[in-house]
Amino acid sequence: MEARGEKAEEAAEALRITAQLLKAKTGEFDLESILLLKLRGLGLSDLGCVGECANLEWLDLSGNAITHLGPLASLKVLAVLNISANRVATLEPLAGCESLQSLNAAGNLLSGFQQLQGLAGLRHLESVRLCSPAGCLSNPLCASPGYRSTMAEMFPGVKVIDGERVSGRGSELYRLCQDLDSSLKRFPGSGGAGVLELVGSAKPWVADGYWDLRPTRRSSIMEEAYRQFSEALQECRELSKRADDTITQAERALNIRPDSSSYVF
Repeated sequence: MEARGEKAEEAAEALRITAQLLKAKTGEFDLESILLLKLRGLGLSDLGCVGECANLEWLDLSGNAITHLGPLASLKVLAVLNISANRVATLEPLAGCESLQSLNAAGNLLSGFQQLQGLAGLRHLESVRLCSPAGCLSNPLCASPGYRSTMAEMFPGVKVIDGERVSGRGSELYRLCQDLDSSLKRFPGSGGAGVLELVGSAKPWVADGYWDLRPTRRSSIMEEAYRQFSEALQECRELSKRADDTITQAERALNIRPDSSSYVF
């Protein structure tokens, strides 16, 4: 009986995110040093201590058996989250992820729009995926009448829904409004036969600088990726040089390369 109990505890521990698991997956000894974390398809059902990764910016939990997202509420700088193919029924805890920009929650148990209310206050949210046709992943609410229009109304700041751009800078509507605004500014205000004069003083319909491109936000995710790539490239160069030296020494030892000075003419 004791042996069975121990095995059950070990099995439960294996389905829970622990500090040991995070350190083994990332090579980091300090959980707050983890910036990117991939825990895809491990059969996880409990997020455990993932909330202690205070500086985590990119998290992939897809293909597990997660039902509750509570620990994610403390991840204030999390920018990219993939929880597709899990058993999540509400996104309420994500209200604490104030830096969230991209969310993939396709293939879960979200059955009503009220379960998405936790996303309403996320000012940086730009992309939401609840349905993934390529992977045949969806949520019950995706079959609701007027699903896309309701999503657009709930999240007016979101630019991409289920992989399709719906609004924001770069969209067709945005470019059309930009062209219209430019045309209005060029409209002649006075003089000339057949030219309509504007009555009163015209005011811009958007704030100055609205059409200007916003500076790209620096992301420590990209910085970390570049750093890791540079280190890997440098290591490859060192290994290549070491291999060349070893081959040269071996050839000399085996006398494969003839020494021209040994020839007698």
